[in-house]
Amino acid sequence: MNNNASFFQQNIHNAYMHFERNQWSELRDNVKLTLSEDDIKQLQGINESLSMEEVVDIYLPLSRLLNLYVGARQYRHTVRDKFLNAHNDKVPYIIGIAGSVAVGKSTSARILQALLSRWPEHPKVALVTTDGFLHPNQELVARNLMHKKGFPESFNTKALIEFVSAIKSGKKSVSAPIYSHLTYDIIPDQTLQVEQPDIVILEGLNVLQTALNEPNQAHRVYVSDFVDFSIFVDAETDLLKTWYIQRFLKFREGAFTDPNSYFHGYSKMSKREAVEIASKIWDEINGINLQENIRPTRDRANLILKKSTNHQVSCVKLRK
Repeated sequence: MNNNASFFQQNIHNAYMHFERNQWSELRDNVKLTLSEDDIKQLQGINESLSMEEVVDIYLPLSRLLNLYVGARQYRHTVRDKFLNAHNDKVPYIIGIAGSVAVGKSTSARILQALLSRWPEHPKVALVTTDGFLHPNQELVARNLMHKKGFPESFNTKALIEFVSAIKSGKKSVSAPIYSHLTYDIIPDQTLQVEQPDIVILEGLNVLQTALNEPNQAHRVYVSDFVDFSIFVDAETDLLKTWYIQRFLKFREGAFTDPNSYFHGYSKMSKREAVEIASKIWDEINGINLQENIRPTRDRANLILKKSTNHQVSCVKLRK
């Protein structure tokens, strides 16, 4: 590592407070768990075994922290309105959750939505995934980008920024496209309506990305400009590849068996063939996207959840 890289890494390290799992779990400060075992089973991802312990040790302290941040923002708005002698439209608090394919960020988003909606100060919590802002397959094919689905250039970033901008402007109703993981495409003529929630959780690969490798970047507005608190769900690359392959195999036995599935053909493969194709997809698409576009955004996050084996969070880093 050269001196410049070493200096950068040291400064990034100094920017965060580091908590081992047991240290972090103590910060829930007697906050009671409001989710049942059945709730947790419904929230977990297809390739995850989400335990009650994980929710209590990791997500309850995180929900407490976020509740304090949201409360502070709401108080600031009250002070502002008092100063201006005016009443402005309610502006939702936006939480961004980023991370690799197969890291479990969708599960993290669902858990936080369930926990945060149970705090009396902000009962209305919306969850939006940026998958809905992928270009439709027809357009990706026309642009020769189907092999780069999930890369920055595969998203309609302009539409995504307009969406989060409208949310932050206090607009009463904002619509978002809906993506189907079954058909692997945007669902035509269907939208998700977001109607002035207290909190919006925005989850996706590209929440913290700042550039599209295009010229004239100087005055570009980014999605992260509208995010109040950002979380990056992280894990070592070899674990992520293993989890991706495991998830692929479970889809092969489940969702892929549906004749309407875009990947229906994979359900007829042998296990060995499925492992080979999943490994190839990771090496040629998801792994490259992780290294080039996703992991470089990690150190911009306000909080990092570092996962180890069995999808358990081993440590938490909170920006100072």
